[in-house]
Amino acid sequence: MSPIYFRNTWERGFGTYPLKGDALAEALRHAVEAGYRAIDTAQMYNNEADVGRALKTLGVAREQLCVTTKVHPDHFGAGHFLASVEQSLKDLQLDVIDVLLLHWPPIGGEIEPALHQLAEARRRGLTRHIGISNYNVAMMEQARILLGDEPIACNQVEFHPLLDQHRLLEAAARTGIPLSSYCSVARGEVFKYPLLTELARDYGRTPAQIVLHWILQHGVAINTMSTKPANIRANFDLMDFTLSTPDLTRIDALMQTGYRIVTRDVARWAPEWD
Repeated sequence: MSPIYFRNTWERGFGTYPLKGDALAEALRHAVEAGYRAIDTAQMYNNEADVGRALKTLGVAREQLCVTTKVHPDHFGAGHFLASVEQSLKDLQLDVIDVLLLHWPPIGGEIEPALHQLAEARRRGLTRHIGISNYNVAMMEQARILLGDEPIACNQVEFHPLLDQHRLLEAAARTGIPLSSYCSVARGEVFKYPLLTELARDYGRTPAQIVLHWILQHGVAINTMSTKPANIRANFDLMDFTLSTPDLTRIDALMQTGYRIVTRDVARWAPEWD
């Protein structure tokens, strides 16, 4: 997979949480028809087998797909990590995972063992690329040091206009670890803000397209999920316009430090956020 193809494919990913069964298969069918080739899942979602079955029905060549999955923190131990990745491969019906992430930092903050297991998975040919998810700034910097020259595909994090993530953006620039977003529209909370409706009208776009392009223009990849065909298409077809610098700044002003969808209340693995 060439770097250019990887970037063009991966910067607009289709997320699968919390879909399962027929609903997941139908959503993936519409996603692929819309142009998505990057598919995001995780051991924690309990839908890897459903994703694997659906991928077999899509009629898309394997080399055109970029499949990301994430290792559950409960599997970070040396005796479980590689076995869990092999099970993911079996469930996904793949010979190799394209991008393998650590889903959360280990409880207690000792990140070195899991990172070494992740690198070992790549050395054994279980995955093409490796990365992290939900790492704070200090953990990103540690990961960069601990993995040395090992490329780190991304840090997948909550990223939307209502959350100030400028420290992570700065860390991404320093470490060379790109950011990838989840909760890209804050589970609909962004649509409560009139500014986004106003900009959507000005640009002839949907509010979601405005938000997603704002994320892309900050150099962050997007992962979106919908079961509605029209929304699936709209969330992908957003590369033919650009938000002006003043409008980017207006959206930036919505950021609220600490406004998080995913908190310690729902994720016991969450670190101390920046």
